Amino acid sequence: MHNKGMPSRNIVKRYDVNSYYHLYTRGVNKQPIFISDADYAVFTSLFKRYLSPETVRSTQRIAYKNYSDRCKLIAYALMPNHIHMFVYQSEQSAIPELMRSILTSYSMYFNKTHHRTGPLFQSRYLASPVNDDAYFTHITRYIHMNPRNWRDSDHTSLPYFIGRKRASWIHPEEALDTSPESYLEFLNSYEERRAELDDIKWELANAQIDSD
Repeated sequence: MHNKGMPSRNIVKRYDVNSYYHLYTRGVNKQPIFISDADYAVFTSLFKRYLSPETVRSTQRIAYKNYSDRCKLIAYALMPNHIHMFVYQSEQSAIPELMRSILTSYSMYFNKTHHRTGPLFQSRYLASPVNDDAYFTHITRYIHMNPRNWRDSDHTSLPYFIGRKRASWIHPEEALDTSPESYLEFLNSYEERRAELDDIKWELANAQIDSD
């Protein structure tokens, strides 16, 4: 078992170019960040807004920022009070800028819709570099199995990995080197060994980057 008091060898001070990261953020004080199905739909629409190859425009015909040439979203899971994302970036500042755009846009929507004020997310999100083969192999499984009802969850990227959905803003092919059927078997085979995912949880808890 890892000693959680020990500093992680994976703590880094800045993002690297051409690198993969496991991103995690949660609601301030662990409060819910998704209350209704509409909330989940809005957050997912922000992936399309900022990561589609095609430019997306506001109702005023103003083009939103586009990060598709600098970032690739590979996998995600939206949980009631936290979010997991697996992202590749080709430029050093791409992930911080993408996260700022997504989290700010969603916070504005959520506060207006649910009649609240103040920060929605905790001030710092965690970012763990995925530069180990074993970590890379298991990270999407960890993300997709985050919901207890992971097979039936509508709020993860699993449908894109097993061929039920397709979209230009998500890139499962970056991590998927097998058939959709084999990938689903890969997840099923781990159902009885969820405890082993604690290693990845520990890595995430101890490997973080300032998001400021």
